[in-house]
Amino acid sequence: MIGKFSTFYVGHVDWENIGIEGKPVDGRRYSNEHLISAFGQAMVMARSMDFWGYDTLWLAEHHFQHEGYGCVPNILMLSIHLAHQTERVRFGCAFNIAPNWHPLRLAEDYAMADILTGGRVTFGVGRGYQTREVEAFGSPLLDAEANRDLFEEQVETIMKAFNEESFSHHGKYYNIPPSVPYRGHELKEITLVPRPTHPVEVWQPIVSSTPRGMDFMAKHGMKGILTWSDEMGEDRLVKYRDANAAQGRELELGEGLCIAFSVYLDDSREKAMRAARPYFEENMKIYAPLHMVTGLTDEQIKSLAGPLAASTTDLPTVEEAAKSHVWLCGSPEDVIADLKEFQEKYPGVEHISVNSAIGTPGTVILEQLERFATEVMPTFIPPESRGDTPTRP
Repeated sequence: MIGKFSTFYVGHVDWENIGIEGKPVDGRRYSNEHLISAFGQAMVMARSMDFWGYDTLWLAEHHFQHEGYGCVPNILMLSIHLAHQTERVRFGCAFNIAPNWHPLRLAEDYAMADILTGGRVTFGVGRGYQTREVEAFGSPLLDAEANRDLFEEQVETIMKAFNEESFSHHGKYYNIPPSVPYRGHELKEITLVPRPTHPVEVWQPIVSSTPRGMDFMAKHGMKGILTWSDEMGEDRLVKYRDANAAQGRELELGEGLCIAFSVYLDDSREKAMRAARPYFEENMKIYAPLHMVTGLTDEQIKSLAGPLAASTTDLPTVEEAAKSHVWLCGSPEDVIADLKEFQEKYPGVEHISVNSAIGTPGTVILEQLERFATEVMPTFIPPESRGDTPTRP
């Protein structure tokens, strides 16, 4: 049953001229002063979510995004800062891109965040999906098999570091520790200092849902974040459940997962779809060329590079996304009904992330968070069950 609500913030800044007929993605370049406004946006979101009783603000790691699409290169540093400005909201890593890190540095940094925030940071790792980010750090992404091999060895190393008082790891990519002399003896094992002091949940995005990927998650008891898709959503829920069953872990369908929806509230479905349209279109412009939007042809993807071609090409619409409940657009009563229907079908799902699409202005994000918290959330989580209310932002 639904009992937690969260939201994602990928670290985007406010833009001008968005939507299909707006500025091309590659035409955006902003000053350093504007790019760092993402930190202030994260702060006001965290304080608002703290007050309204949200569970987690999920943050994304991105690098070199001069277009302003993702401006937070270190989500652990930001999470520590935000935790010290709030009282109870959690901060989730969605995700630390493991190939951009040495696994021991990532383990050390997370352990410090866990300790300094009193356990309010949730660990999460991903393989990366942008060549400019991953390959620039000297790690593979174009070679998908090498990327998967590296990622799995990194996670194996991090798990040992978190859970064993001393450990060693000798694999294809890492030799930890190397056989070197240390204080008169040959080094055989090392200890992560410090180690986390709270139980570590490890989350990963579920994208391709290959047997190898699902089996790896289940082997390590990892939880998953899944952006909902009517075409593949239930199939991925089943694969996750079955992979865990093979490890002796019996789960309800949807248990252990956070399901993410794009949500836009207005007085009616028609008004909500009309208001959300430019954000839907900008989101498609950003992610389609990165092969993060399913079902598009090469011609459709190519057309999104410029407003003239895009405006004359048959492309997916927000109306279609809303009809299939991939985007939840409508009045609070409409969205409540959509979520109740989802909950009835998948009672194992506890955690729902209600997201504003990338491109949504900061003021609109805050309005949507407040409206959802006051007009939708109480149906699922009574205010009195959320504990003492933090100071109003």
